[in-house]
Amino acid sequence: MAVQGPFKVAFGDVFPYGAYIKGGVEPVRDFDRSTKENFVQARDKDAGELVWAVEVLDADPEQKGTFKVKLMGPVQPIMPEAPAGFPFVPVEFDGLAVTPYVNSGTGRLAYSLKAAAVRPANSRGGATRTSGKDNAAKDAA
Repeated sequence: MAVQGPFKVAFGDVFPYGAYIKGGVEPVRDFDRSTKENFVQARDKDAGELVWAVEVLDADPEQKGTFKVKLMGPVQPIMPEAPAGFPFVPVEFDGLAVTPYVNSGTGRLAYSLKAAAVRPANSRGGATRTSGKDNAAKDAA
C-alpha cells in the first residue's frame, strides 16, 4: 500500500466548521517508559521532539464530545487566548496529519491527529471553512 503511517490533511478538510481548544496543553505520557511513581513524557518517533496534547472541540454541529490533537516541540506550546467572555479558544492547526487505527475497545475505525503548530483562528471571528492552503493564499495577499 502506498499510504503508510500518518498522512497530511488540510485543516479545513478535517474541521470545516472550525476547531476550539478546551483547557490547556498537557504533556503526553510515554506509557512504555513511565512508572506509577515516575512520569516520563513521550517523544515523537520521527522528530524526537516532546509530545504535547490539547483537548479540542469540533465546531461541526453533528460532532459530539472532544478529542485530543498532539503537538510536537522542545517546549510546551503556548495557546492563544480566548476572546473576551468566551470559554474556548478558536484555533487552526498547521501541518495536520491523520493516523487511522482500529480502536481495540470498540473495534471501530478511529483517528489520531497530530499537528506541527497551532495558531489563532483567522480574524473573521472564528475558524474558517476553507483549507489551510486557501488561508495561506489569503495571508500572502
